[in-house]
Amino acid sequence: MCVKIITDSGSDISQEYAKQLGVRVIPLVFRFGDQEFKDGVDLSNYEFYQKLENCEELPKTSQISPYKYSEVFKEETADGSEAVYLSISSGVSGCFQSATLAASEFEGKVKVFDSKHFCISLRILTEYAARLSKEGKTAEEIMSMLIEAQKKVRIIAIFATLENLKKGGRISSAAAFVGGMLSIKPVITITDGAVDVLGKVKGMKNGFKAMREYIENEGGIDLNMPFSVAYSGTDDSNINAFMEGNRNLFGGTEDLPLSYVGATVGTYAGPGAIAAAYFVK
Repeated sequence: MCVKIITDSGSDISQEYAKQLGVRVIPLVFRFGDQEFKDGVDLSNYEFYQKLENCEELPKTSQISPYKYSEVFKEETADGSEAVYLSISSGVSGCFQSATLAASEFEGKVKVFDSKHFCISLRILTEYAARLSKEGKTAEEIMSMLIEAQKKVRIIAIFATLENLKKGGRISSAAAFVGGMLSIKPVITITDGAVDVLGKVKGMKNGFKAMREYIENEGGIDLNMPFSVAYSGTDDSNINAFMEGNRNLFGGTEDLPLSYVGATVGTYAGPGAIAAAYFVK
């Protein structure tokens, strides 16, 4: 019997893709004003960005409750299966703590893994876990192999706008104004489970160059492991421009795994962001 793999919508895995992958995705909840939505369930990512681009105040995200985790873990282990839950990073959310509390009721049947990642870097860890499950690995083996794999995960992103960082109080209005005038774009990664700004560049073309240099300097992409590219917003021109000159980084494949940057990161990234996640060679 295969180990059940569970994650949350902080992984940017859609419910449709989750079915293909054979994993369960628990939706985070976010609010636009007094309207509440289940991430990836009540709104598509496209619809989310339509609302985001027209809102004055950024949406608020709520962590998943221990009770909800208990419900899911009970359903997934009812047939005697073990389960591994890959949590959005404990550095940005309390989900790991809530899941650990809920898992304590299941006498070791449920393992909780703090991915130290979110967005598509959590996605590729989840894809790897699903692969291990299909290969017949036990929950203990999957946990051990995830710990080793986690060390090789990289994510690099470029934000097209500073507006949402300003709205979210991450930078001042003055900094956003000056950055917008100069077309300054922050280059982002995840370090020790939290967002880390690697630097700033002028214009998206320089951002694409910075992303490529980061990937090459880190040793390149292990094409035998999961990898993914994602973008945010309702316009795909930036992702098309990035892939035009960088498809060879991903083995030249035309069938590149592509997804939206979901609500967890997209709220602050805003439209036009590009991200790539992969395992280093």
